[in-house]
Amino acid sequence: MDESRLYLVTPPLSDGAAFAPALESALSAAPVACLRLRIAADDEALIRRVADPLREICHSHDVAIVVTDHFRMVRALGLDGVHLANPRLNLREVRKTLGADAIVGGFAGCSRHQGMMLAEAGADYVAFGPVAHSELGDGQVADENLFAWWSEMITTPVVAEGGMNIERAAIFAAHADFIAVESAVWDHAEGAAAGVRAFSALLDTV
Repeated sequence: MDESRLYLVTPPLSDGAAFAPALESALSAAPVACLRLRIAADDEALIRRVADPLREICHSHDVAIVVTDHFRMVRALGLDGVHLANPRLNLREVRKTLGADAIVGGFAGCSRHQGMMLAEAGADYVAFGPVAHSELGDGQVADENLFAWWSEMITTPVVAEGGMNIERAAIFAAHADFIAVESAVWDHAEGAAAGVRAFSALLDTV
């Protein structure tokens, strides 16, 4: 496996313009592979208000931008794809809607079976997590063994996420293609740029 790449996840957003300075700072600091948008409510106008300014920033830095679950908005908003966190969404149907060029990733929790189903359905990546106890998932934790098994047995890229910090990134980067980070970047004591630089420096050494 090549070295892990950084994948940023936003907090739930209701105002893209307000978040834009933090994003610009983060993406200017070090290479980032992808940004995942989390939207605070299921409202089309709100999704547009969040996505429009952040899409422009991502694309100016050659960073892919995906939205959580709202796959029908991807084309209209000029996004690169979707992250399917809702298990009720059928990845094959989403792929038919978006086409082969769109990024379609899926969250499998801590389940090898769910991950394999997503991979067989054509996911561009499969995300497992949380890697630490958090609000993500059902209380289970995806441990290092799951990622080690996946990286050895399955070719579909794998994302480690949920409760990620520098110490955990040092562990999971040995097996995961992408390290997904949320609060450890956006809430970094020295700002988002410092958070990105810290993770980038770590991933360069693993």
